[in-house]
Amino acid sequence: MATWQAVRRWAAVLAAAVLMGALGCSCEPVAPPADGAVPAWAKVSQLQIDSACKVGVPVAKELDLGGGISIRLVLIYAGKFMMGEKGDEHEVTITKPFYMGVTEVTQAQYRAIMGTNPSEFWGVTTPVDSVSWDDATEFCKKLSEKTRQAVRLPTEAEWEYACRSRAILAGATAFSFGYSESALCDYAWYDANSGGMWSSVVSPVDLRVGGRAHPVGQKEPNAWGLYDMHGNVWEWCADWYGDYPKGPVTDPQGPASGPCRVLRGGSWIDGPSFCRSAMRLPGILRRGGTYGFRVVSVSAPGP
Repeated sequence: MATWQAVRRWAAVLAAAVLMGALGCSCEPVAPPADGAVPAWAKVSQLQIDSACKVGVPVAKELDLGGGISIRLVLIYAGKFMMGEKGDEHEVTITKPFYMGVTEVTQAQYRAIMGTNPSEFWGVTTPVDSVSWDDATEFCKKLSEKTRQAVRLPTEAEWEYACRSRAILAGATAFSFGYSESALCDYAWYDANSGGMWSSVVSPVDLRVGGRAHPVGQKEPNAWGLYDMHGNVWEWCADWYGDYPKGPVTDPQGPASGPCRVLRGGSWIDGPSFCRSAMRLPGILRRGGTYGFRVVSVSAPGP
């Protein structure tokens, strides 16, 4: 008799095959895109490679910021998923593939474009923090002008879709890798391993004693090659914060207005419940010591 684990494996394989078929891709392994091999730094899935082949673009690209600094992005293919949790779940369709930054924007990257570094926790490869939503969007504007490619903040739906990665095939789970809070240490910097709010090393007088943000890309990536989607710093999204729609939606942009923009992903100071894939926070527009961001690009890759 087949074990429950075997049944789940077969279900995951079947779900992947169905999704690949919907993308018009073969279920057989395929070669990397014809324009070159997948970069060694791009920890992408076969589905991402298949999707890149289908639409005729590289599965990864880099935006040159000058001075030997670049931003790396990987292709996130279009698809459907269940967004939200605990009664606010709703079906979302993402109709267009996009490229998402492999990591949160670092301080070196931010300085290369903006000429300043507002961060509380300094480090060349540490994510920039203490940035407002306006700071993040201004960075995207200047980066777009410099690279001649459209760069922006992700929509909230794009962010959650990219965060969930494998969980989209396996069914919605608390984290991109499953349900286990004990496994979160492998994927995220959060209170248990960063001296955060609930850490025993933290003084009741100053919740930040012993804790800080960490260099990007040190933990395991999710199934689509994205690092630190859980924890490290909260990430600004393009949307205004508001109630979710009640039914299925396509390429949602969020409310037309509101008092706050959306923050996603949790931070080094937060517990596991704040680092869930579906967790959302109404972010005040001023700068916050745990506020950062990552970018997406919808432009065709350059040479």
